[in-house]
Amino acid sequence: MTDEEMISGNGVPELERLRAIMHRLRAPGGCSWDAEQTHESLISNLIEEAYETVDAIKRGDDSDMREELGDLLLQVYFHSEIAQETGRFDLDAVAKGISDKLIRRHPHVFGDAVASNPDEVLKQWDAIKRGEKGEEDVPYLHGTGKGLPALVRGAKLLKKAAKVGFDWPVETSLISKIREELLEFQAASDAQDMPAIEEELGDLLFSVVNLSRFRKIDPEVLMTNANTKFERRFSEMENILKTSGKTLEEATLSEMEDAWIAAKMRGF
Repeated sequence: MTDEEMISGNGVPELERLRAIMHRLRAPGGCSWDAEQTHESLISNLIEEAYETVDAIKRGDDSDMREELGDLLLQVYFHSEIAQETGRFDLDAVAKGISDKLIRRHPHVFGDAVASNPDEVLKQWDAIKRGEKGEEDVPYLHGTGKGLPALVRGAKLLKKAAKVGFDWPVETSLISKIREELLEFQAASDAQDMPAIEEELGDLLFSVVNLSRFRKIDPEVLMTNANTKFERRFSEMENILKTSGKTLEEATLSEMEDAWIAAKMRGF
């Protein structure tokens, strides 16, 4: 079957149709923009599509989620097509790799191992992963979350450390740690010690991330929600100022604070 016949979609599995479309876009006479892309040029697209997918999931919008998952899937096909052109690997190799990995790391499903709860499954997964990568003798946290945004990586580091028992016994101990870090930041601030201020502020943020991890709440989700609330309330504050004949640039700090409180009282 030719690419044109596959692209038409008549009786062709949709995943194979997508592969044919991607191949046609990159081929001579295809799309000049698609043809000039590289792995490096597509990095921002990959990240953006992942975050847009997360946003659709959080909003519970099935239509948007389906579309965004498609955009994310396209990135996998795009990178695989580029790699295939230089003979490094192709989409089938990508699919085979993840299929083989899933079977290897689920011996309690596809083999004779026993893992009766999610915690045991995760410990088994990590042990198998370290064995596969020959990391039995390297530091336990080596390579954890490389390439992730700092907030997400912090939560991942803490979660992995907790798997081997390095964790606070109760939440109150962690809250006390946050208070301690805040006092240390205040002392550094009072001393106007900029290196210490940066270090202590980082420790404070890290401890807050740990609290969210302890509560099994994704800190990235918390930060996203906080950003959304701030943007929504700030916009309402701006609207309130406009009704009084003031722009943001013209309003005093006191006027903005009053409008902020009013916006908050309105539920924004």
